[in-house]
Amino acid sequence: MKFLYVTAATAALLAGTATAQEVSDGKVKIGILNDQSGAYSALGGLGSVEAAKMAVEEVGGTVLGMPVEIVAADHQNKADVGSSIAREWLDAGQVDAIMDLTTSSVALAVQNLAGERNKVTMITGGGTTELTGKACTPYSFHWAYDTHALAVGTGSAVVAQGGDSWFFLTADYAFGYSLEENTTKTVEAAGGKVLGSVRHPLNTTDFSAFLLQAQASGAKVVGLASAGTDTQNAIKQAAEFGLTQAGQNMAGLLLMISDVHGLGLQAAQGLYLTESYYWDRDDQSRDFGNRYKERTGAMPTMVQAGTYSAVLSYLKAIEAAGSDDAAKVSEQLKGMTINDAFARNATVAPNGRLMSDVFLMQVKSPEESKGEWDYYHVRATIPGAEAYMKPAESGCPLVTG
Repeated sequence: MKFLYVTAATAALLAGTATAQEVSDGKVKIGILNDQSGAYSALGGLGSVEAAKMAVEEVGGTVLGMPVEIVAADHQNKADVGSSIAREWLDAGQVDAIMDLTTSSVALAVQNLAGERNKVTMITGGGTTELTGKACTPYSFHWAYDTHALAVGTGSAVVAQGGDSWFFLTADYAFGYSLEENTTKTVEAAGGKVLGSVRHPLNTTDFSAFLLQAQASGAKVVGLASAGTDTQNAIKQAAEFGLTQAGQNMAGLLLMISDVHGLGLQAAQGLYLTESYYWDRDDQSRDFGNRYKERTGAMPTMVQAGTYSAVLSYLKAIEAAGSDDAAKVSEQLKGMTINDAFARNATVAPNGRLMSDVFLMQVKSPEESKGEWDYYHVRATIPGAEAYMKPAESGCPLVTG
């Protein structure tokens, strides 16, 4: 699926030639590339496109007097498909920056492609820490969350609650591997141990063989190094197989509000999870969440809210730089303090990692919830400096823009 959304007023097309020379092709064009039809479509998908539109509208549809365009496409969770779309956008489509990039394998491929072309990527959907590690570029940014922050939040909390032996059900691609690796380090550092793991295909519907291995391990905790409908299906089928009734606990290492909504509070209650955005945290997040819900019918996930923040920050950086040149914009982004509905007083590290706070949540019971989308207790706030790897630790070979 691919379409064009033009936000600029017609009058903006008449802007002066001096400004046009500072903005390539007489416009700023942003591509939202993500899963719009598969396992991760609810956590990003067309919702991220809508969030991007909201950010563009917030600045009046123009930057430096030039129109801003949003284009979007479905990469189908395939690195080759995502790379093909990105190559067309960057080489012939006049796209200046690509954002969201749900699915880490796609994000890694597109980030590398964009870096070769001196173009900006701002990743809100992909999670692997490689994006700000060995795969980073001077123009790449990781905005919403990563697997290190998820491990620090959820992994530490579960071990502290007595979950000191783990078995992983891991999605068989870069994100799953990174999440398992980071959580293993967190569990072992806290005094726990990992008894084993098994990998499952992306977007599988039958977890029976994998759950039987988890059950046989005797681990207190079954860590789900997956996301979207994979995580939802594993949790539902674990209940059917009697894992939870027998005393094993499920730890959804990447759960978002869309997953809790899909599972329902009866199935999800008590689960710990780590998020970088929750619509009901404060007045600013509630305002954005409610405006987003009016447009989409759902509250935003951290990926969707992060996409809004990334687009807004990118446009502000262009304004401050007086140009859409990738090097100048990247330098501005790395010097900015981000304050919006997604992040508060957050800075951008030299490796492109947004160092925003993350939150340890626990899902409410049906009795505790006051209504639809009232799903979380906020149990702890983890400062970005504690949640994310320090740039010096990330292995990023390029630490300046």
